[in-house]
Amino acid sequence: MQQYEKNTLSVCILGLGYIGLPTASLLASKGFRVHGVDINDVLIHDLRHGKCAIYEPALDVLVKSALQSGNLTVNTRPSEADIFIICVPTPFTTGHKPDLRYVKAAATSIAPFLRNGNLVILESTAPVGATEKMARVLAEMRPDLRIGQHSHGDSVPVYVAHCPERVLPGRILHELVENDRIVGGIDQDSTRRGVEFYRSFVSGNVQGTDSRTAEMIKLTENSFRDVNIAFANELSLICEELDLDVWEVIALANRHPRVNILRPGAGVGGHCIAVDPWFLVDSAPQTTRLIRAAREVNDSKPEKIVAHTLDAVAARPDSTVACLGLAFKPDIDDLRESPALLIAEALAKKNINLVICEPHVQHLPPELEGKPNVRKMDLHNCLQKGNIILALVGHKAFAAVDPNALVKKTVIDVCGLWQGERTKRHSHEAGGK
Repeated sequence: MQQYEKNTLSVCILGLGYIGLPTASLLASKGFRVHGVDINDVLIHDLRHGKCAIYEPALDVLVKSALQSGNLTVNTRPSEADIFIICVPTPFTTGHKPDLRYVKAAATSIAPFLRNGNLVILESTAPVGATEKMARVLAEMRPDLRIGQHSHGDSVPVYVAHCPERVLPGRILHELVENDRIVGGIDQDSTRRGVEFYRSFVSGNVQGTDSRTAEMIKLTENSFRDVNIAFANELSLICEELDLDVWEVIALANRHPRVNILRPGAGVGGHCIAVDPWFLVDSAPQTTRLIRAAREVNDSKPEKIVAHTLDAVAARPDSTVACLGLAFKPDIDDLRESPALLIAEALAKKNINLVICEPHVQHLPPELEGKPNVRKMDLHNCLQKGNIILALVGHKAFAAVDPNALVKKTVIDVCGLWQGERTKRHSHEAGGK
């Protein structure tokens, strides 16, 4: 089998978002010749001028270096390459049905550029069977080529595989290299080619399987997380109903050697955990009772927080609510599927005066920008203006707030930002250290 020589291989990456752009920049830095593609004209223009719109540690430096080296080029159209990597969004439609139109569009766009021996990789998270469907689209558009084992002949095939990303926002560049990867081809040769490619730049273990299993593994990983988060979120609702401190309950319960309850929060956000379990529910609706229930618990959490906040507003006439955080998790700028953003939007629609601090974004998102009752402020001014403090995201900057700044405020801390001292005290009383 031909070995991958980085300085002679070209890679075309479709979708320059939170996965595609870091992947493109990383591969370019490793010596691959990379052509990045995105249909967003503004994004391409900004990248060509050295502007990186994604907040990720060290990414802006890596992007500029990759572009200046000439190993990375960007455009709105694909080009010929040895390897094509598809990193486009896979959202769901009304009724939580998987929406694969971006994957199909990406496959359609590269079909004219395919040649024998190419490797096509779908990195986008997708329902079971999506990689095979993508291969059929390619085969229909290019009947002159052998797409995996979908047609016969003596020619070298076009290899097709799925390799789901497994990275954590805030650590993407590190985890793209260090994390183990799963590569599943539509046939054994595609699997081998995919494994060989990822082993050329990944230091973690690269495990081969088939495409359907690889798709199921990613959905399993995110559904596991979602179910465990749902337990913590439901526990917080139970404790609120019974007038108990959920943070103390979790801290002391976790002292059991086989218990590790996660921290509750405003819900679940991001493009993975908040979306992927629905792909399993759609594929096996009669079997996924627990996974569906977990999704419903996590999706309902923002409504509970909005109701709690409205009760606090009713108790304090002429209230101003200070919302701390809009991102879907701490210390990132990603607002996709963010429960904190949903909560802020719901409160804004109630004509409540809102002051918002989100240190990782420069401007409020369109859903909030320009509303007369909504203003973006720094943390100091938010705490001064707000008499109801709604802590939605556990950014490090928020955790360092002086407790004196919260005196005489109504504090709704849904992510446990300021519960540390009380929990620590009770742990000591229980014999902890």
